[in-house]
Amino acid sequence: MLRERVAQLEAELAEREPPKGKARWAKPNKAESAGEKPARKKRPHGFGRKREQPTHRVQHAAENCPKCGCKLRGGWVKRRRQVLNIPLPPVEVIEHEIIVRQCPQCGEEVVPTVELSDQVLGQHRVSIQTMALIVMLREIGRLPLQTIQWMLSQFYGLKLCRGELTEILHTVSKQAEASLERLKEQVRASPVVHADETGWREKGRNGYIWTFSTPLIRYFLYRHSRSGAVVTEVLGESFLGHLVSDFYAGYNRMTGLHQRCWVHLLRDIHKLKEDHPEDAELQRWARRVYRLYCWAQAFQSDDPARRERAQHLFERLLSNLCQPFLKSKAPQRTLCERIERYLPELFAFVADPRVPADNNAAERSLRPLVVSRKISGGTRSEAGSDTKMTLASIVGTWLAQGINPFEACRNLLTSPRV
Repeated sequence: MLRERVAQLEAELAEREPPKGKARWAKPNKAESAGEKPARKKRPHGFGRKREQPTHRVQHAAENCPKCGCKLRGGWVKRRRQVLNIPLPPVEVIEHEIIVRQCPQCGEEVVPTVELSDQVLGQHRVSIQTMALIVMLREIGRLPLQTIQWMLSQFYGLKLCRGELTEILHTVSKQAEASLERLKEQVRASPVVHADETGWREKGRNGYIWTFSTPLIRYFLYRHSRSGAVVTEVLGESFLGHLVSDFYAGYNRMTGLHQRCWVHLLRDIHKLKEDHPEDAELQRWARRVYRLYCWAQAFQSDDPARRERAQHLFERLLSNLCQPFLKSKAPQRTLCERIERYLPELFAFVADPRVPADNNAAERSLRPLVVSRKISGGTRSEAGSDTKMTLASIVGTWLAQGINPFEACRNLLTSPRV
C-alpha cells in the first residue's frame, strides 16, 4: 500500500515538473486574457506627488482660433505642469569703499566706522554664508576639496584655491572651540554614553578616531594611540553614567558602570557556529544563550528593585550555561571565559531601562567618518585632524538634534567667541 502511494506521488510530481532551464520555484506564466484589462483596485487615498508652491506662473493660451481666426479671450485652466529649476546666479562681489571726509570748519578728517561682523569673519574675503556652504559640502556632502573647488567655480563663478578652502575650514573650527568644549561637558554629564573607535590616517600614519555619543550629542577626537587613557581623557575620573562599549580592553580603564555590546557577542557566537556546524553541543549552547538574551530583552518592570533582582538572575543563568565549558576543550571555551569576565556588565540594560543592550548608536555615529575616510584617505596634518573632528562633532550634533546645520553654522560664525 505504501509503495503504491509513493508511486502515485512521484507520478504527480513528474506531471508538475517545470520546463527545462526554469527553477522549481518559478511561477508559470499567466494566460493572456482576451479583451479589456480589469479595472485597477481603488486605493483608500491618493499617492500622487505633492505639488510645490509656485514662485511664479507662466500662462499659455492661444490668441486666435486656428479654424476661423477669431480673437480669443478669457478661458479656464485645463491642466498644470510644474518645472523645478534651481537658479545659478554668479557670485556677488560686494566692494565696500570707506570714504574719508574733511570738515570744512576745523579741517578734521572723518573716517566712518564700518562693522561687517554679520557678513564676514576676520580678514576673510568670503562671506559667512559662503563659509557655511563650504562646511556643509565638506561635512554633509563629504566632498573632497578639489570637488568643492570645481563646484564653486562651475556653478557660481567663484574661484578659490584649495589653500583658501582649507583656511576657511580651520577658521570655522576655531570658532567652534567653545561649542566643542560644551559638548564634552554634556557627554560627561550624560547618564548613558556610547563609545567606539575606528582607524584613521594622518599624514600617512595610522591612528584612531574615538567617538563618545549620546542620542543628541556626537563627540569625536583623533589620537595616535588606542590606549584606554583616551577614555579617561574624555569622560574623566568621576564619570557616573553607564558606558556602553564592545569588549575591547581599553574600556576596562573605566571602573564605573558598564554595558557590553550583545551584538558583538552574538556575532562571535554565530561565527563559531559557522566554523563548527557539526558540533551539536555548541549549537545547543548558542541557542540557549540567544534565548536567554531575548528573555532579558523582553523583561519589563517599573520596580527598580525587581529589575535589579532580574539582572542578577540573568547573570546566574548565563553563568550556569558557561560553567561546564570553562575548563574544557570545547570551541566555546574562549567565549565562555569572556562572558564570565564581563558577566556584571552584560545585563545592565535589565536594571536600567535607559541603557541599550547594544552599541549600535556609536557605530552609526562613526559611519559618516568611515565614509569620509574611504573618500579622502584621512588628513594631512595635525591641524587638519583637529579641524575634521571639530566639524564632525558640531555638524553631527546638529543633525542628531534635528537642527538645520546650515543655519546653525551661520549663527555660530556670527556669534562672538566665548
